[in-house]
Amino acid sequence: MSYEYQDIAKALKAARESKGLSQRALAEKSGVLQTRISKIENGAADFRASTLVALARALDLELALVPRKAVSAVQSVVRASEPVAVSHDAGAALKELHRIQQQFSSLAQIDKTSEEYAQFQRYLRDLSNFQLDRSNLDALSALRKAVRAIENTNATDSLRRALTELQTLRNNLAHSAAALPRLETVKPAYRLDDEDDHG
Repeated sequence: MSYEYQDIAKALKAARESKGLSQRALAEKSGVLQTRISKIENGAADFRASTLVALARALDLELALVPRKAVSAVQSVVRASEPVAVSHDAGAALKELHRIQQQFSSLAQIDKTSEEYAQFQRYLRDLSNFQLDRSNLDALSALRKAVRAIENTNATDSLRRALTELQTLRNNLAHSAAALPRLETVKPAYRLDDEDDHG
């Protein structure tokens, strides 16, 4: 792999890890083969623009052509908007959430057209928008056990119990996020729409 591609490969790997995704999960999300992702991340393969676009979109990234003079400004803005590196505790919580998502999507005996199924999927997606940490591990473990119970018991009743667990966790996270102090919005030094009317 050429030098230019190495930086892109490192950035893709860092983005995947910061999202708490395995290569397999990224492959499912992007449609790019897991072996291809592995080769790209390890510098063993070059990649096409279509592959780069698919991976970037799956990681909530956008590709843009930036004039060379503006690169340092863009990098500065990107660094400022990046979350702090995922801690070990947050990584463990994200892995547990990913296990729940995989386990739930592999269930065969539930009605995937039911409202409960759709609601469970929505709430799982919502969880990935919250800052998870070690304090959420117990609730996530309990949720995973509830999902596992769907396989072994009455699927409908177990799904409802698991949905209740998930809804409680989601609501607790939403309330704790709402309780955090909000940062003041930084106002720009000037705005283009505030024209001087003195002329």
